[in-house]
Amino acid sequence: MVHKLPVVDLPPSVSLRFLRSCLSTGQLERARDLFDRIPHPDLRSLTILLSAFTKNNLPKESIRFYRRLRENKGLEPDRLVLLSVAKACANSSDLVEAKQVHEEAVKFGFSSDLVLGNALIDMYGKCGFHDGARRVFDDLPQKDVISWTSLISACMSCRMPVEALRIFSDMLHLGIKPNSVTLSSVLRVCSESKALDVGRQIHCQALRRALEDDVYVGSGLVDVYASCSSIRQARIVFDTIPYKDTVSWIVMLAAYFVDGECEEALKLFELMRSGGVALSSASWNCMISGLAQNGRPEEAFRMLGQMQQLGFKPDHITVVSALPACSYIESLRRGREIHGYIFRHQILEGMVPLTALVLMYAKCGDLDKAREVFNQMPRKDTVAWNTMILANSMHGCGEDALAVFHQMLECGVKPNSVTFTVVLTGCSHSQLVDVGKSIFNSMSTQHGLQPDADHYACMADVLCRSGHLEEAYRFIQSMPMQPTVGAWGALLASCRVYKNVDLAKIAAAHLFEIEPENPGNYVLLSNILVAAKLWDDASSVRMLMRDKMRDRGVTKVPGCSWVQIRNKVYKFVKGDNRNALRDEIYGFLKEIKEKMRLEGYLPDTDYVLQDVNKEEKEELLCSHSEKLAVAFGILNLKGESVIRVFKNLRICGDCHSTIKFMAKIIGVQIIVRDNVRFHHFRYGSCSCQDLW
Repeated sequence: MVHKLPVVDLPPSVSLRFLRSCLSTGQLERARDLFDRIPHPDLRSLTILLSAFTKNNLPKESIRFYRRLRENKGLEPDRLVLLSVAKACANSSDLVEAKQVHEEAVKFGFSSDLVLGNALIDMYGKCGFHDGARRVFDDLPQKDVISWTSLISACMSCRMPVEALRIFSDMLHLGIKPNSVTLSSVLRVCSESKALDVGRQIHCQALRRALEDDVYVGSGLVDVYASCSSIRQARIVFDTIPYKDTVSWIVMLAAYFVDGECEEALKLFELMRSGGVALSSASWNCMISGLAQNGRPEEAFRMLGQMQQLGFKPDHITVVSALPACSYIESLRRGREIHGYIFRHQILEGMVPLTALVLMYAKCGDLDKAREVFNQMPRKDTVAWNTMILANSMHGCGEDALAVFHQMLECGVKPNSVTFTVVLTGCSHSQLVDVGKSIFNSMSTQHGLQPDADHYACMADVLCRSGHLEEAYRFIQSMPMQPTVGAWGALLASCRVYKNVDLAKIAAAHLFEIEPENPGNYVLLSNILVAAKLWDDASSVRMLMRDKMRDRGVTKVPGCSWVQIRNKVYKFVKGDNRNALRDEIYGFLKEIKEKMRLEGYLPDTDYVLQDVNKEEKEELLCSHSEKLAVAFGILNLKGESVIRVFKNLRICGDCHSTIKFMAKIIGVQIIVRDNVRFHHFRYGSCSCQDLW
């Protein structure tokens, strides 16, 4: 082949032809080898080679090759070479090299070049260095609309939305006319900062400049209106875009999902398909993610199946979108299938897929598998560490959560705000009061982070779950910000455990004011009052709940539980009589109740709010959804050693006590996840130590 011929002083035009031939067929290594064997390579050939590396997702290789030529051959770059290297630095976010390229641009006399200057602004922005971008911008003797747009984008990349909007205002004041790229960049700022008024002003700008038909501007406007909960206005703008691309359709689909309007999203997706719009993996991923996040996991999996049937190959975004659906229906089987797919197809871009796997296994009740995946990760970022800490915390393994936290610090990974939220949660579920106080205080003294409302709520929960209710109340009152639902909710929940009626009334009063539409707070206070034999007070609370819910059109969420048996999910509601095995289920519960009585079980009828006699109350307790699900799981064990049950609400005290006795008598491990935490029942005890 011609590429194998030795290259000895070939004319530049011939060398360039050979080089382009290699690059056109994707032979980057051969092209580099060819370039190395050219005795006197010209800068034009170098520019083409450097650009090829960057275009093929090898920006670091582009930088290394350029740096080697500078150091070994004393290469003096021209503006085009520096332009190529600047783009490579931008794509790799390599700030060290970015600064060096900037210095070389100044050294070789290109600091005034407008095109290179714009590229340097963009480079610094993508490296997260606003000061560098601003310095290049200020040093340019002449600036065009691209210069201003690049600086606005740099501010956005550096999370400086206010500065980005200020620069846009300065640009207009100086009479610089924005183009469609400028407007779409500023609209992204408005969307992320929810600046609806500014978004409307830009909408007017677009109309004045006849840019409203531009697909990028139109999509940006849709995103702004949607992020600011103006979904109807978003749809109006979407419908006026004459030539919609796939991105604009995805933006509108995502807007519907964020607003919780799944049916509208499904209708739009069907319109997209029937209208001949070219579907992409991104559009399928949007549907899978949107359905999963809106609590429609089965439909998300159906979308995944359709995607594959039509020949689309799931990528790392697909699996990250689908894994939450496994967590929602607690389908370990599907989660394991996705796990296998990830490794078969080597979908290991970054740490996101593996981190999502850790969370999925943890939420499905398999903490050991979550730990195994985490330990196998070759690299771990802050999100991965946070996820593993959370996994231990939600399973009540506070000591293990702390061990992971300290390991994270030893590895030199800097904790963020979320880290302390999940660590404090672990301290809360394991009653580690002194450790919790120490970690809370270390946020500001050792890690330079100021606790926010969530951290204060977590610390209040640490105190509450350990029985320090008066101290928790004083702590909540001393918060430097308005106490949140999390803080008062922690106090109310613990008042149930420790039977503190006075503080329960105080906490509930605050919760009724903050979130009057939440029936759970009324029910919890009512339970506390019933347990204290304050029947009239409990009745008043229930009447207040009915009035509030009626006035606001809110309905009480019915309790339901589900259990997976041999790859099929079975769902139960209170008093469920639909299951074909209902006679066996209720028969089993009646039989085991007698065995439980012999072991010391006493029904806790305080959890029955109906005014009926004791026998009827015991019958009503038997029909709770979690009891039915556990009984069904036991009846269908067939060699299984673990039963996993999931409930959408907090498990009631009598069910908690019952399942402890069941685990002891049957000799099986029962894992129950309610809306608070995981409960691991074995040998007659629970991992929560009866505090949840």
